[in-house]
Amino acid sequence: MTLQEVIDLAKQLSTVDKVRLIQQIVPDIEQELIHEIPTPRQSLWGLCADLGKAPSADEIDAARFEEWATFAREDI
Repeated sequence: MTLQEVIDLAKQLSTVDKVRLIQQIVPDIEQELIHEIPTPRQSLWGLCADLGKAPSADEIDAARFEEWATFAREDI
């Protein structure tokens, strides 16, 4: 039986029977969720490790100086 067939059958129930169905199914779902083992997440440390060595502070300062050297400055 497919999920769609089950849904179609559930739609044919009276409102009271639908509530009873939900009351019977919810404890099973709760038990499955409690016993479900969470998948371990990958640590964010080292996320960029494959990109190679990070630039040093001196290299960053030199690049910043090069970029701002041609920036137009006007005294106000």
